[in-house]
Amino acid sequence: MDISSKKKLRLTRIINAPRELVYKAFTNREMLMQWWGPYHFENPECEIESKVNGKFEICMYSPKLGYPKNWCKGVYLELKEPEHIVFTLAAFFDENKTAKLENVNTITLENENGKTKLTIHVEVKHIDEELYQALNGMEQGWSESLEKLNTLVAIK
Repeated sequence: MDISSKKKLRLTRIINAPRELVYKAFTNREMLMQWWGPYHFENPECEIESKVNGKFEICMYSPKLGYPKNWCKGVYLELKEPEHIVFTLAAFFDENKTAKLENVNTITLENENGKTKLTIHVEVKHIDEELYQALNGMEQGWSESLEKLNTLVAIK
């Protein structure tokens, strides 16, 4: 199965908040827990070290959808406040604690008349064959997450 065309994703959204606040939503534990993951997902546990080479772990699950707890783990590779964030993400761990999905995410935040133009580039570095179907939902998952982010930080 050729999935090379699905191993990269680029999304751009206008977030109705200043980029300093959007940046904080990616690096602040309490804020991240409120918007991470698609609709109907909760994040009951989260740990963040907001520094280069700092780790983060966030547990997401959906009782409504019957989705079990799944830990997402990553490392911040670059943090340039308030304009740029690069982090790894590993998820779907097997019994040996090996990630079945690994990617690198690059977030660019640009000032857009008091709002933020957010661009995310996702590059899948590794995916187990059994998760190929998950790539089909990656765009929707990120889109819903970014909608939740916008709702959280939007200027009223």
